[in-house]
Amino acid sequence: MNYISQSAAKAFELIASFDPDVYFIVWTSIKLATTSALLATLAGVPLGLFLAIKNIKGKRIIATLLNTLMAVPTVVVGLLVYSFLTRQALLGSWGLLFTPSAIIIGQFILACPIITAMVFSTAQGNNKHILKTAYGLGANHYQAIKTLLWEIKTPLLAALMAGFGRVIGEVGISMILGGNIYRVTRTMTTAIALETSKGEFSLALALGFVLLLIALTINGCVQYFSYQAEK
Repeated sequence: MNYISQSAAKAFELIASFDPDVYFIVWTSIKLATTSALLATLAGVPLGLFLAIKNIKGKRIIATLLNTLMAVPTVVVGLLVYSFLTRQALLGSWGLLFTPSAIIIGQFILACPIITAMVFSTAQGNNKHILKTAYGLGANHYQAIKTLLWEIKTPLLAALMAGFGRVIGEVGISMILGGNIYRVTRTMTTAIALETSKGEFSLALALGFVLLLIALTINGCVQYFSYQAEK
């Protein structure tokens, strides 16, 4: 018990003293997660809107597939991307493996189905009456879509936060594709795993506290956006 309390005290000391290693790892994690979440948003929002608005066959199958991809293990995504980026693979000559770009690719694949599914679900439940009203008021197709996006802006923000929350806490993709390289691809989750295995419990706890704070902030934002959407 004394060991845990001492480690916790040391962890808070590392955070309060702005330890460069701690904050570089935190910054790396936030930077990679933000980039991949934004890219997933740029792809997932149009795709979700397209699936919701267009009358295409197999929407239930698509929805089931998206929901399945939302729960895919991160190590599976990491392994899949690794099989394309390894030196002997199709994209091996690009030299992306064990770089931040490789992590972003993997995290993009992880977050995109989440954002697409949430946008698809929200837009499908609102598009009929919103688009019908917009067209009835003389709006063209572009203006009607813009109106729909504005009306569902709160769920869109919640989808973005959910995608970010999924990738900021993943470990499998960062470990497999990034290699946990010091000051290059080391994220909070991979550093926690490494430092715990080394017996450096204080640094692992410090990163864990920061990760919990980020997770709490994200969940608070999602709950707030969801509450605003229901009002």
